[in-house]
Amino acid sequence: MKRMTEYIRLGVLCTLLVAAGCTFQKTPPPVVVTSQTLIKLPVSAYPALTDDMNYEGIDRAIHMSLTYLKKVPADRVFMFGADPCTAGHLIRSLEFFQKILASRPTPAELSTVIQKHYQVYQAAGDAATGKVLFTGYYEPILKGSPVETSTYKYPIYSRPDDLVTIELSRFSPKFSGETLIGRYTGKTVVPYYDRKDIDAKKDFRRRARVLAWVDDRIGLFFLQIQGSGKIQMGAAPEINVHYHITNGRPYRSIGKILVDEGKIPKEQVSMQSIRAYLKAHPQEMDTILDANPSYVFLKLEPDGPLGNLNVPLTPGRSVAVDKKCFPPAALMYIQSQKPVMNDSGGIASWEPLNRFAVNQDTGGAITGAGRADIFWGSGPYAELAAGHLQHPGNMYFMVLKPDKS
Repeated sequence: MKRMTEYIRLGVLCTLLVAAGCTFQKTPPPVVVTSQTLIKLPVSAYPALTDDMNYEGIDRAIHMSLTYLKKVPADRVFMFGADPCTAGHLIRSLEFFQKILASRPTPAELSTVIQKHYQVYQAAGDAATGKVLFTGYYEPILKGSPVETSTYKYPIYSRPDDLVTIELSRFSPKFSGETLIGRYTGKTVVPYYDRKDIDAKKDFRRRARVLAWVDDRIGLFFLQIQGSGKIQMGAAPEINVHYHITNGRPYRSIGKILVDEGKIPKEQVSMQSIRAYLKAHPQEMDTILDANPSYVFLKLEPDGPLGNLNVPLTPGRSVAVDKKCFPPAALMYIQSQKPVMNDSGGIASWEPLNRFAVNQDTGGAITGAGRADIFWGSGPYAELAAGHLQHPGNMYFMVLKPDKS
């Protein structure tokens, strides 16, 4: 899945996990963009502009980007391909687009305004195909309890007291941005407990506070992978849980394991098919889940899921891309496919997805100019779309032309 972290090799010191997840890094580093990741288009190559959500939600998404941008220095430079753009200019670009949307323009009217006022850049896409692979993520909703019962017996753990992080840049500039996660034993730091150890330790709650108890072990596993979710607490108020940190162990995809072992055909693997297999084979659940040693510890937040810009995400509008390739908080236009849900909660068909979006997130598995991850929100359709979307498409970034400031 997408919200997890990734391995980095640190010379002869060690191989470690960088604890910076997609939706969850609060202070994104400067964006380093090459002219090869975004291609400046002539007006004649601009895409036809329609919005399959009838502009619903885009104003809120833009407002969240503006919230982020107005907290950074106005002269901070972001790159659109080879072209520099200050945060101040990016703010004006978004505010101007908000004014355009206020009149709810027709596609023809909108295209005319974009052609006149905006420069459009296309993501280079995958080197082999020139396309962007779109996937999705969502916010799970689980049933929970503030106390352990025979039904609610699976704990959501907060960050353990004995988990330590070491900012390696303090030891050498060559480790800039790299973080080591482990536990201190009195004389040295060793790797933190893996998933199997954590689940097996009956006294682990002495190390980590339990935020809630849930009734769905598989749902809790997917909640950790997605990185945030809502827990419905019965008579008690609903709580929002968000990624805090991992145990520093490498992430292994159980979907890939099931495919490699011939238990699910590659073309059928999805969150839904993985869940179905685990429910049908409970005797294999420990072995399969424990094959992923990575474990995510969560924390309480007052609001919904936050992206790496530390602003709430907007369903259908917030997109996660590689922060090293694309400017943050920027206006986007995406073209791909989306599922149509049937009455039984399955997929009836696929139809075109064409809409405006905003770059507000990133992820360990979302790397390069050929990957994008759409946040779908919560609920049955969000889970369906996030679980099945693996479709190619096109991705564009838009910013006011310099002379339109």
